[in-house]
Amino acid sequence: MIKKIVCLLAAIILFTGVAWANEENPVFNVITVASVITTPTAKYVADSIEKAKKEGAQGLIILLDTPGGMDTAMREIAKSLLNAPIPVIVYVYPSGARAASAGVIITTAAHVAAMAPGTNIGAAHPVAIGLGGSGGVDKTMSEKMENDAAAYVRSIAKIRGRSEEWVEKAVRKSESITAEEAKKMNVIDHVAADIDKLLAMIDGKEVTLEGGKKIKLSTKNAAVNKIEMGTRQKILTAISDPNIAYILLLIGLAGLYFEFSNPGAILPGVIGGISLLMAFFGLATLPVNYTGILLILFGIILFIAEIKVMSNGMLTIGGIISLAMGSLIMFETPEPALRISLQVFIPALLVISGFFIVVIWMAIKAQMRRPYSGTESMADGQGEAMTDIANEGKVFFQGEYWSAQSQSPIPKGAKVKILKVDGLKLTVEEIKKEV
Repeated sequence: MIKKIVCLLAAIILFTGVAWANEENPVFNVITVASVITTPTAKYVADSIEKAKKEGAQGLIILLDTPGGMDTAMREIAKSLLNAPIPVIVYVYPSGARAASAGVIITTAAHVAAMAPGTNIGAAHPVAIGLGGSGGVDKTMSEKMENDAAAYVRSIAKIRGRSEEWVEKAVRKSESITAEEAKKMNVIDHVAADIDKLLAMIDGKEVTLEGGKKIKLSTKNAAVNKIEMGTRQKILTAISDPNIAYILLLIGLAGLYFEFSNPGAILPGVIGGISLLMAFFGLATLPVNYTGILLILFGIILFIAEIKVMSNGMLTIGGIISLAMGSLIMFETPEPALRISLQVFIPALLVISGFFIVVIWMAIKAQMRRPYSGTESMADGQGEAMTDIANEGKVFFQGEYWSAQSQSPIPKGAKVKILKVDGLKLTVEEIKKEV
C-alpha cells in the first residue's frame, strides 16, 4: 500500500514538473521608431514583424515618437500592420513623445494603440504627411489630396474599430489631442505609464489578424525582448535624414572639388566619393527637388570658374547665392521633418562657402606667386657686376657667375638688375644710386 502511494506521489510530481517545464511565458519583441518616417523606417518595421514571427514571439511592440514623414513610407508601414501575421502594438512612448502627421495613421493601423501620459497625437493634414509635395498646389488638387487622405485614414479606423470622426478631423483640420483625450474619444485603446502596465492592461484582449483570424492576447507574465536596431539599419536611417543627406552632399562635393584642384591628394577624393554616394542614397529616399541639386552643382561650377576666369569675386558671390538657393529648395515638401533645419543649413552654408573661398584664394595666390626656381625666378633679381660690362661681362647672382650683356656700359662693382634670361646669358641694367 505504501509503495502504491509513493509511486502515485512520484507520478504526480513528475507530471507537474513536465507541465511546468512546458509552460513558457509569452514573449513580445520591442523596437523603437523615434525618427522621421522614411523608406528605411518602413523596411525596418516590416523586417521586425517578420523577425518576430520567425522567432515565435507573441507580438511586436513599436515604441513610437515621430514628427511625421513621407506619405509613401507611412502607407507601407500601415500596410505591414494591417496584414501582420502577429499582433502589433503601437505605443507612443515615453512621456513627451508624439505621434504627429504620419504617426496618426501608423497608430490607428495597429492592433493595439496605446499612449503614455504626457504624449500627443494628431495634425495629419495631407500637406503635413508629404502628400502635397511643394506647398504651391492648386485648390482642386489640394482638395483631392485631402479627400484621399481622409478616406484612407477612415477606412483604417473602421477596420480597427476606432473613431472615424476624429481621425478625419486630424486630416482635414489638423486637430491634435492628448493621450487622455485620445482614450476618451476612442482614438486609442489604452493610456499606460510603461510597457509592463500596458501588457497587464491588454491581457485577454481580442484582436483580428490577417485573413480575419481572431486571437486573444496572452500577456500575463510576458517577457519583453528589446531589439536594438542593427548597425546597417542605423546607418541607412541616419543618412535618410534630410539634414544628414545634405551635409554628406556638401562634404562629397567639397572633397571632389579639392581633389580635382589638387590632384594626388587622394584622401579628400576618397572621402568625397564615399560621402557623395551615401548622399545619393539618402536623397533617393526623400522628396527631392532636383532643381535645388542642380543649383548646388551650378554653384560649385562657379567656384571652379573663379580660379580660371578671375572675376574679382563676382563668380564666388554667384556661387554662394546659387548654393544657398539650391539648399533652400532642395527638399520639396512643406513638412518640417523632411526639410533642412535652419540650425544645420546656416552653419553648413557658412562653412562650405568659407571652404571654397579659402581654396580659391590659395589657388589664385599660387598662380600669382613669383616662381622660386628656374629662369622665371631670376627676372627682376639683383646681382653685382664682377667686371666692366660694355657689351658683355660677368655678373655674380645667387652664388653663381653668369655671362651678362647690357645696352649701356656698367662699371665693375655696380649693382645690376636682371631684365631677361636667354639660355645662360643675362641681360642686365645698372641700378642707379639715389642722389
